[in-house]
Amino acid sequence: MFGEMTYLDNAASTRLDEKVLEAMKPYYFETYAVATSEFGYSMGIDAKEGLQEAREMIARSIAASAEEIVFTSGDTESSNMAIKGVAQALQDKKGKHIIISKIEDFSVLNTAKMMEKQGFNVSFINVDSEGILDLEELKNTITDETILVSIQHANQEIGTLQNIEAIAKICKEKDLVMHTDATHSYMRVPIDVTKIPVDLITISAHTIHGPRGIGALYIREGTPINKWMDGGFQEANRRAGLENIPAAVGFAKAVELVTAEETEKLASLRDYTIKRAEEEIPHVTLNGSRDQRLPQNANITFHYVEGESMTLHLDMRGFAVSTGSACFSRSLEASHVIMGIGGDHERAHGSIRFTFGRYNSKEDVDAVMDSIKDIVAQLRAISPLYDSN
Repeated sequence: MFGEMTYLDNAASTRLDEKVLEAMKPYYFETYAVATSEFGYSMGIDAKEGLQEAREMIARSIAASAEEIVFTSGDTESSNMAIKGVAQALQDKKGKHIIISKIEDFSVLNTAKMMEKQGFNVSFINVDSEGILDLEELKNTITDETILVSIQHANQEIGTLQNIEAIAKICKEKDLVMHTDATHSYMRVPIDVTKIPVDLITISAHTIHGPRGIGALYIREGTPINKWMDGGFQEANRRAGLENIPAAVGFAKAVELVTAEETEKLASLRDYTIKRAEEEIPHVTLNGSRDQRLPQNANITFHYVEGESMTLHLDMRGFAVSTGSACFSRSLEASHVIMGIGGDHERAHGSIRFTFGRYNSKEDVDAVMDSIKDIVAQLRAISPLYDSN
């Protein structure tokens, strides 16, 4: 067993809220049947009602209708379903051109790259030094054969928020299908599909203290999309496979528990972290936008030190954070996000992402920043690249 750990990597996953677990338990031990029709047996009907209530709760959170919500196994499946489903539906009718940004999460980035291997033309739009999409480049990249634009609502690493309403309006004017990955912004930044003309939205429970392995895809009514995974006729014949009813119920409970006050608290922890880093440690750079930023994300480069060294030192002191260093990447490549905003390998290697959740406090920030000051000083003292003068 691990000792007491201060967990500051809530963008990767969050601790399950006990209230979420309690909401899920009956669907494991009492109402454990599959969802059946009104002509089925009572336990199956009860299970279906629980699933439908969860669907309605999640739909309300983005001002959608319940029929527009499809449960999935998480954000990766949702984004795969959106991109591949739309591509299959439109490739023979309109074209094979897809547009994404250069800093998308891997569920979108690697799906698009796979579509390239299958004969699709994929354009990767640039972002500026803060990670904000170039809207003029987007407009100029659209062609008569463009079928889908997939631009994230918020970046998973540097926390930059895109002007998703402006992007969606561009797509609407060009009669294009638009998908956005809102995994990291969902329930932390308001999303209202009655005001933003986006067609598909990826969301997930694992970033809001819900269970892992459950997500959803919002599909606006009328959006052309093929069923991309064969099997049964679940989810109104849009997604094959046995519904994970306990997790769906837990997802809905997690949504119910998020409050505006909690999000404000996370923003204060973010700002306090940035303030202490910039005021107390020389040679630091905030990655991402200072103003258009997720409330729970602070990504900072500590120059002249290696991110993996900092992460390991912090782990030994009981802190969990993440880094954009290549040594912590399975691909052995430096963060494509830091590189995408014009950073170099040194900046990527020294980046640390702090992401906050329900169970973090100001005391956690003080403790980790006190440790970082000490660790950075130690590592710079032995670095051949650092000159304190």
